Amino acid sequence: MTAEIVIVGGGAGGLELATKLGRRMGRRGEARITLVDRSPTHIWKPLLHEVASGAMDSSVDQISYRAVARHRGFHFVLGEFTGLDREAQTITLNAIIDGNGQTILPERQLSYDYLVLAIGSITNDFGIPGVRRQCQFLDSPEQAQHFHQNFLNTLMRVNSQRRTDPDACARIPIVGGGATGVELAAELVHASETVHEYGFSQADRSMLKITLLEAGPRLLPALPERISRDTLRELKELGVDVRLEARITEARADALVDQDGHEIPGDIMVWAAGVQGPTLMEHLDGLSLQPNRMLKVAATLQSVDDPHIFALGDCAACPQEQGFVPPRAQSAHQMADHLAGNLRRAMQGRELKAFQYQDYGSLVNLSQYSAVGTLMGGTSRGSLRVEGRLARLVYISLYRMHQIAVFGWFRGLLMALTDRLHRAFKPKMKLH
Repeated sequence: MTAEIVIVGGGAGGLELATKLGRRMGRRGEARITLVDRSPTHIWKPLLHEVASGAMDSSVDQISYRAVARHRGFHFVLGEFTGLDREAQTITLNAIIDGNGQTILPERQLSYDYLVLAIGSITNDFGIPGVRRQCQFLDSPEQAQHFHQNFLNTLMRVNSQRRTDPDACARIPIVGGGATGVELAAELVHASETVHEYGFSQADRSMLKITLLEAGPRLLPALPERISRDTLRELKELGVDVRLEARITEARADALVDQDGHEIPGDIMVWAAGVQGPTLMEHLDGLSLQPNRMLKVAATLQSVDDPHIFALGDCAACPQEQGFVPPRAQSAHQMADHLAGNLRRAMQGRELKAFQYQDYGSLVNLSQYSAVGTLMGGTSRGSLRVEGRLARLVYISLYRMHQIAVFGWFRGLLMALTDRLHRAFKPKMKLH
């Protein structure tokens, strides 16, 4: 009897795992691989800040799950995961309703022999009053696109105001000095300069007042301190107002309030501080979770409560020597590769291997201006500091490697070439 392997979540880890299993087992009839996601298309999450700024057009760069499934030997099911029955070994998917309230697909159940949860994470608002209601998040392509439209509208308004008031500007406070907040700040500065070429005659860096707020003593706390210092210097040169040890206690309709009662005015307020598991993690039929809603897994990536359930990526609390595997794209990539082997071992009744995370360094991309980071982190040779064009080239290559992992070398390189040609002809920024 063919084993049913169901993967919930088509992010970096989930999609890469589906393609690996489809190629190794799906095509050979050893297992039926099913990928489930609530969206029909995939965007690499580390690039959502580029979707938000307009540097990336998600309608062009998104990947169709169904198209990948056809070529890579797995099945795709569109639907939102809402529940789990461990005894029956089934998951529940919500009904799909169209804009007129008509049911396209009813509520459904999918059976599994092995279930893999790859549902990522969302930004943690820490229960701070007003944040969920007043701030914008970048957890999904839809949220990034919503931000982009608001950002464009704000630029148009300020461009018009500056004809009579040269000091008019858009105020954008960003909470969170991690990679998302830092990269978004740089992308927005670049966007304010780029729109000048497309009819925004009053546009320049001064039309934006970007304030980056970090509760800790330095930016990028997960990276070496010298990288934090370099990034701080670069952002200040771009005109970003960086405030460290600024803890937000309330979000109001037009301002954030810090621990000292100071107000930071905002026309668009962005929250990019901390991560937690999605709320649906609370509906996993009693599986053990961390306080931040991440699923507790053993080193084999199996749930500590159920050997038929695995997790990878941001939603998995996988222990390592010091704490847990960090929620990064490289973690999801490594977990997908490891789990492909462990699922085969599980089907064959063999002992599963423990996952060991390898830190290959971290990079932060400051739009077209610069990039900084480290390579070979965690190896016996230590780490190599990189910046400028070399760092940006390596940063771009991470996305290319994701495309190759999904499509294979030939199709992946063709996509890279197509993207390069497309960028030569399309506008530098999405303008709608």
